[in-house]
Order: sequence, then structure tokens, then C-alpha cells
Amino acid sequence: MNLKKNDKIELFIDAVTSEGSGIGRYNGFAVFVRGTVPGDKIRTHIIKISKNYAIGIIDEILEPSPERIESDCPVSKMCGGCSLRNMSYQEELNYKLSRVQEAVSRIGNIDFSVERIIGAETIKHYRNKAQYPVLIENGILTAGFYAYKSHRIIPCADCLLQPAEFEKGIAAFSKWIEKNQITSYDEKTGRGLLRHIYFRKAFGTDEIMACAVVNASDIPDKEYLISLLQRAFDNLKSVVININKMHTNVILGSKTKTIWGSDKICDILLCKKFVVSPQSFYQVNHSQCERLYSLAAEYANLKGGETVVDLYCGAGTIGLTLADKCRKLVGIELVPSAIENARENAALNGIKNAEFICADAFDGARQMEQMGLKPDLVILDPPRKGCQKELFDVIEAMGAGRIVYVSCDSATLARDLAVLKEKGWQLCRLAAVDMFPRTPHVEAVALVTKL
Repeated sequence: MNLKKNDKIELFIDAVTSEGSGIGRYNGFAVFVRGTVPGDKIRTHIIKISKNYAIGIIDEILEPSPERIESDCPVSKMCGGCSLRNMSYQEELNYKLSRVQEAVSRIGNIDFSVERIIGAETIKHYRNKAQYPVLIENGILTAGFYAYKSHRIIPCADCLLQPAEFEKGIAAFSKWIEKNQITSYDEKTGRGLLRHIYFRKAFGTDEIMACAVVNASDIPDKEYLISLLQRAFDNLKSVVININKMHTNVILGSKTKTIWGSDKICDILLCKKFVVSPQSFYQVNHSQCERLYSLAAEYANLKGGETVVDLYCGAGTIGLTLADKCRKLVGIELVPSAIENARENAALNGIKNAEFICADAFDGARQMEQMGLKPDLVILDPPRKGCQKELFDVIEAMGAGRIVYVSCDSATLARDLAVLKEKGWQLCRLAAVDMFPRTPHVEAVALVTKL
């Protein structure tokens, strides 16, 4: 292999990585190129060579794929958010379905066909929250999103993934910034006031929360900012500041102060009400979340007399949508604020058969097992890293007969399914759900039963 940096070569793109880059082969050597689509024939400029792969950028599209479309976003080539905007939506769904299928087959070593992928009815303006990093120079605000693998801000107040009205909120902040000579936070020095502008919208109620993430305990001229936001949003419910004085690139700090309205907004999901705070974990795509949870309910197939344990329960959203279909629900979550939200959500909906425990998934499950709890169904909705292997031993010790596994990473799902297979569990159903159109992320739901 004689490939070197700055070479220009022709490639045929035949696959896509988990990050959304196209894959071509040069004398058998993998070359990754962002912005390409399977079926593209391109000339690429090699910008990086490593031991096992190369990275290139598009120099010229020689023959476009039948599935190539023109991006409808002027900054998509620079922004690190949407890597699939040049791909037809049907091809995007095919790609995401194949990712789940390949993971189960290759990583899990399980011969099983994914049933289907549930696509989205809309692929624009679906996100219910936006966190804009900011740069302020001479009183002028630049708000947008980071360039791919960098902290360089690409201006984009009117992102096609966010609700269109968020742009009005950015304009309101801009006026407040200019009047008060607000400074932006500098990650290198740790100085500057404004770190992020953050909006959340409850699609079920249209309520909006506006949040300024700041490197201070308060902000100047609050009344002016509130008045601007009130004019920007007819449905404004909450204005808060999140205090983050840590010298870190973590977006939110631990303390939030309400400066107008409510400290939370309320959403409706599958006929249940849920409170949402700045720190709440809450699925960002409302309509697809309802389809995801409906699929989980289908796989759960509850008859009314079951005990359900919901591990990694977060604010209780999955479990509470199932609570009226079972006898008892126990949710376990490590984050104290999430448990508070879950209990509040249960009370808000008049749900009496649910309890929530603040604990690590493994420790909480072991505690329940030692107390003699015998669930009929365990729900798993772990973070991207998946479940620790020992958790499955505890689930087995509980005597659970079924697991509904909701996954945001098909690779760790496949790994965990392989562990369960070794322990005598059988994969019975599996489907993918497109929660994040135009991005490479895909969710999946699996039903696993004890043989």
C-alpha cells in the first residue's frame, strides 16, 4: 500500500461508518470520507494516514450515487451535527437498519433478523431542546454548533433540527448581550459570563423554557432579558439560569436558579404528563419517542398482574407509560434529580403502583433481589456503554423471565445480547427506531426471554 498524505485517489463508496462517514477501499485499505453516500464514485484528497485506515475529503464527485441528494442546510458540510444530509431518507433508514443487523450478527454472533426500522414522519425541526455554544466579539453574538471534532463554532441559529421559533430566542439573547456588553466564556482562561444558550420545548403542550448557562451566580439586567424572551415566545413558561463555574467543557452545572415563571415545563407523552427541567434526561424527539415506547409496550405484552423493574429509569418515562398495564413498577436510577422527577411524574399522573429508588442499576437490582422481589419483566435502558456483565447475574437471580432492552448503541446492545445468550436467554424480537433523523444515531428495542 503506497497511499500517503495529500494523495488524490478515486474511490467507490460502498458503506458508512457509525459516525456517518462513507467508506471506500483503495487496494483493500479503508478510506473514510465525510459527506459521501454509498454508490458515490469520488476523487478524494487524503488528509490523514494511520496504520489501519486513511481519512480523505471530497475533491470531486465523479459519479453521484442514486441516493445522493442536495443538502438543505448551508452549513452541514462544516457542522458536526448532521452527517447524513446528502443521503435520501430511505437510504438513511436502510443504513441504520443494517447497522443494527450487522452489530447483532458480527458482535453478538447471533443469527437473527431485525424486524423493521420505524422511520420518522418528519425529519426537520423535531428536537425538543437545543444547546448553543456562544462566542461574543465586540458585543455581537455568534451562536451555533461546533464544527466536526472541534470547539470552533459554526454560526447556525436556524438549525433545521431545532424548532424554528428557537431562532427568535437567539435574537432576544443577542439584544440583551449587546445592550449589557455580555462576554462569552473562554475555555482556555476560564473567564467570561455566558457559556451556552439553552432552550427546551414540550411538544405536547407547546411550553418553552429558556436557559442561560453562565460562569457566575447571577446575570445583569434580568428584567430586560425576560421581556425580550416574552416577546419572542408566546408560549414561554420558564426562564432560568444554570450556574456552571467549573473549568470544564461540561455544558450544565449542578445548580439552576429560576428568574421568571416555573422551574420546569410540562410535556404530554402517550397521554401521561412529564415535568422537564434543564437537567432532566428526556428523549429529544417527541413523536418518535412515543413510537419507541409503544414498541417497548408491545414487546412487554403486559396483562395487568405483572411486577416490572425499570433499570436506568431516568425520570421514569418508559416505566410510567406502562404503569397502568402492570400490578407494580419499581424504577431504579443513580441520579438523584432524575429520581425526584420520576416521583413527581408519578404523582402528577396519579400513579399509585410505582416506587423509585436512587441507586446504581446493579446495586439497586441486587437490593431488590435480596428483598425477595421477583419481577416478571425487567426493562433496561442503559447509557451508550451498555450494562455491566454482573447485572445479568442479578436479573437471573431475581427469577425474571423477560427483558425488554431499549438501546441507544447497537454495538453494546449486541455485546450484551451475546452475554445473555451465554446465560441461557433467547432473543425473540428486535426492531430499530430512527430517533435522530439526518444523524447516524439509531435506537433499538429487543425482547429477550429465559429459555
